Amino acid sequence: MNKRNTQQRRRAILELLNQQGEVSVDELALRFETSEVTIRKDLTALEDNGLLLRKYGGAVPLPQELMAETAGKISARKQALAKAAASLIRDHYRIIIDSGSTTAALLPELSAKQGLVVMTNSLFIANSLRELEHEPKLLMTGGSWDAQSESFQGQLAEQVLRAYDFDQLFIGADGIDLQRGTTTFNELTSLSRVMAEVAREVVVMVESDKIGRKIHNLELPWTSIKILVTDDKLPDTAKRQIEQQGVRVICAPVQLNTEFSE
Repeated sequence: MNKRNTQQRRRAILELLNQQGEVSVDELALRFETSEVTIRKDLTALEDNGLLLRKYGGAVPLPQELMAETAGKISARKQALAKAAASLIRDHYRIIIDSGSTTAALLPELSAKQGLVVMTNSLFIANSLRELEHEPKLLMTGGSWDAQSESFQGQLAEQVLRAYDFDQLFIGADGIDLQRGTTTFNELTSLSRVMAEVAREVVVMVESDKIGRKIHNLELPWTSIKILVTDDKLPDTAKRQIEQQGVRVICAPVQLNTEFSE
């Protein structure tokens, strides 16, 4: 399906969501005569642009308090997270950057870093790294291309990762279960766990409105996570619960007038 048809389908999904108040993946796949994988990809893209919230099996509209500020606030939060996360990276570090729009926000913050070695499973991140002033040494996982996550996955990618060791992993999450750890809509979680195994320090980057969102797929347990970087809207009670798991929590201040293009 061409780009124009994809945009038309996504606009239609938003119209249907506004009419019904909730949509499901299987319903949308039947309506638009496409696969559930394609619909999940649509919902992920719409959520990344601040147009809806995903839930297990479908999506719901953004809460009203977020609707008024979505365009500026979400991009500002991602930039705030990126600045805070980048401050943890030292020159000549060996790091992994997992695929995702939140981790991709790190890339402009790496421009001044020197001597980095960066492994990624994302073609977008790989291409963006090549544009940096101090271009890092780039490593790609390879593996099988997964259209839903737009990243490489699979046993080959895992084997490549296990051939190296890294200082840090930067990874996002679809949700945070305060008792269990990071959660995801994607059922392909094994590569994330291998990434965590080969990194000395795991840094999770996630916006505060995803914390407390329980999703059925556990990605990384708290025992695998060293640092969680989020924004300054995180409730104190949630912060304390996460810290009780032995995780350092960094709440980055958000400047709402900061411009950032996703």
